[in-house]
Amino acid sequence: MSAGTPARVGIVLVSHSAAVAASVAELARGLAGGGDTAPIRPAGGLPDGGLGTSAALVAEAAEAVDGGAGVAVLVDLGSAVLTVKALLAEGDELPAGTRLVDAPFVEGAVAALVTASAGGDLDAVAAAASEAYAYRKE
Repeated sequence: MSAGTPARVGIVLVSHSAAVAASVAELARGLAGGGDTAPIRPAGGLPDGGLGTSAALVAEAAEAVDGGAGVAVLVDLGSAVLTVKALLAEGDELPAGTRLVDAPFVEGAVAALVTASAGGDLDAVAAAASEAYAYRKE
């Protein structure tokens, strides 16, 4: 972020798979128009490359995308939710203004990044991601 540029909401994608998290981040960047998007970081898998969720990787990703406007965290499956909730409960593991967002992983990530890149605040980013549940595919 350059001087004079307002902070944008950062986004963390937590998946049990590093490849899935990275791929969804790449897809979201591409569909958001690429270029200068809000910060987004995958936090997938375990540090050894295995499947699972890592509190340390989630915390590192949240710190990396935090610019002071909040951090929206989207997750893929149940235990990822538990990992993020545990970090939030500890109170000092994640940046202030970090929020777990109830949203579909892929569609929510795209909606969140588009909204954050357009300058939406954390409430708007969370709402856009959550509203992705209503996207019909028929």
